[in-house]
Amino acid sequence: MARDYYGILGVAQNATQDEIKRAYRKLARQLHPDVNPNEEARFKEVTAAYEVLSNPEKRRVVDLGGDPLDSGGGRGGGDPFAGFGLGDIMDAFFGANAGGGGRGPRSRVQPGSDALIRLDMTLEECAAGASRELTVDTAILCDRCHGAGTAGNSKPIRCDTCNGRGEVQSVQRSFLGQVVTSRPCPVCRGFGEVIPDPCQQCAGDGRTRSRRTISVNIPAGVAEGMRVRLAGQGEVGPGGGPAGDLYVEVEEHPHEIFERDGADLHCVVQIPMTTAALGATLPLKTLDGEEELQIDPGTQPNTQLVLTGRGMPKLRSTGRVDGRGDLHVHLDVVVPTKLDAAQSTLLRELADLRGESEPSLSHNGKGGGGLFSRLRSSRGHR
Repeated sequence: MARDYYGILGVAQNATQDEIKRAYRKLARQLHPDVNPNEEARFKEVTAAYEVLSNPEKRRVVDLGGDPLDSGGGRGGGDPFAGFGLGDIMDAFFGANAGGGGRGPRSRVQPGSDALIRLDMTLEECAAGASRELTVDTAILCDRCHGAGTAGNSKPIRCDTCNGRGEVQSVQRSFLGQVVTSRPCPVCRGFGEVIPDPCQQCAGDGRTRSRRTISVNIPAGVAEGMRVRLAGQGEVGPGGGPAGDLYVEVEEHPHEIFERDGADLHCVVQIPMTTAALGATLPLKTLDGEEELQIDPGTQPNTQLVLTGRGMPKLRSTGRVDGRGDLHVHLDVVVPTKLDAAQSTLLRELADLRGESEPSLSHNGKGGGGLFSRLRSSRGHR
């Protein structure tokens, strides 16, 4: 009687190859002898079922009611599950031929790596954008062999160690059968060929290091840590492979006046208490030049004035600038700590005129707005 290979894997008869592979992976993890030694027989059975259903010809035999692993099938009698080794498992988990060679030599031409260079910028440059000439030291295409890695008209030859396969194999026996492992050939490093007469300039690598100058345009609105990508300006790959990208990372210098918060700017302006009381118009330096800052009479300490649209450009992820942030001016009212006799006299006269000779207490719910209660609450009193 033919075995129910679909039932062994727990899949429907119309299951796709992806569904069969997922079912086998799940069961193999549960039943592998390293994880569950008591299920070795079932593990072999599941592996055999996967081997049959993953093969279109053998699966067709099953669908017609036959058993490709019976005494008349492809295994030639005996134990129908014999001969399944690690290669079947590796094929299921990592793709065909993952465990037993057949990958072939890898190409000598490989993509290049990305490169990174940091660029110091002032706040003003970040706001306006900048164009810079940068000196970079990267791998470039060898101008003598043009990436071939060979000298003159010489050509690479097949590696005698691996016979051009790029890998060497070793065979070991285990309870699962013969286990074939592969590793890159130590002579040709997996390329399958060697260069008997390498280029003297690049030593067969197909590239050399060189210092060159490139131009970069930094858009307005960049900030600390942002990167500008220059496609194809990075390292040329081995064998003259395509170059990676060059990333220019912005390092923004602290400003002596402004502190940045995204697209907004903050600054502190100190004003005398007389200016806060009387009001004034003061000059204020901004990124757009000098502007007038209006201080209203009776301005209180820690007052914040907002100048709309006087901050940094708002740089979107698309590289487009969409509006500008604001400039927040924090007013610091400076109270004098030392007064001469004349100044003290004038302030006392002002206090008398305002009826402030004696300090007054704000009553809860009237002048203080529950200040004492808020203080007690902030200190954890109940």
